[in-house]
Amino acid sequence: MPKVYRVYGQMRIKGVWQKFTIEWPGLDEKHVIERVYSVLGSRHKLKRSEIKIIKVIEISPEEVEDRYVKDLLELGALYA
Repeated sequence: MPKVYRVYGQMRIKGVWQKFTIEWPGLDEKHVIERVYSVLGSRHKLKRSEIKIIKVIEISPEEVEDRYVKDLLELGALYA
């Protein structure tokens, strides 16, 4: 079963640094960081230099707060 990570960071939107927290399943920490860059860059049209990853921690499936990630874990279909 893939691990779940919680990523804390900041992104610059309209010249102001905004904090964010994202939970994402992945094979390892590097995989999740790349996914965060991809998702935030796509959603908010940000470059990697406008995204700062502060901390990445592995969490247990019971600690997951994101509804989407919980549903993925329940289905067991993490990589469709």
